[in-house]
Formats: sequence, structure tokens, C-alpha cells
Amino acid sequence: MPEPAWRHDGEEPDYRFTLANERTFLAWIRTALALLAGGVLLHQFATELDPRPVVTVLAVGLGVVAGVLSVMSYTRWRGNEIAIRRGRPLPFSWVLPGLAAVCLLTSAVLVVLLLLT
Repeated sequence: MPEPAWRHDGEEPDYRFTLANERTFLAWIRTALALLAGGVLLHQFATELDPRPVVTVLAVGLGVVAGVLSVMSYTRWRGNEIAIRRGRPLPFSWVLPGLAAVCLLTSAVLVVLLLLT
């Protein structure tokens, strides 16, 4: 796999910033895996929650969000790496408020399902 062209832009950053950016990327990937695991666990082991189609939609939704978060974590890492190399401010991302909204929505649906069961 050839090295991307943006790796030659700007100045070589302090390796501590590059490693910190990589750790952040890995944290996002762990979050995506946790969402995926939550969706699988919800679908497979929460058999007493009803209505079942709502549980399935919630589990699939968590899986979709996990996939989107995986892609966003890479694009965010890449954007931050380019900004660091060029000495620019780090780009804003909608990942944090979006992820918070997904967690809030998931929690609300689960609370309602638990109260109805």
C-alpha cells in the first residue's frame, strides 16, 4: 500500500502529537466496538424486552452507528494529522455531539422498554 501524498505535506510533527492522535483514533475504534457489542448483546440476550421489533431496530441501529463511527474515526484522525503537519487548528467534528445524541436516544428507548416490560 503506497504512502498517502498528504504524508509529505507540511513539516514532520513531533512524534508525541502523532502518537496522541493515534491513541484518540484507537479510543474511537474501541467506542465503535463497544456500540457493536452492545447491539449484539441487546439482540441476543435481552429476550424479555418487548416489543421485539423495537429491540431489533435498536440493535441494528447500534451496529450501523458503530460502522459509521469507524469510518468517522479514520477521517477524523486523517484530518487531525494533516492539520498538525500544516500547523493549522484541529478541524471541528460533529462526532462528539452525534455520539452523545445516539447515547441519549438509546438510553431513552431502553428506559421506556424496561418500564413497559
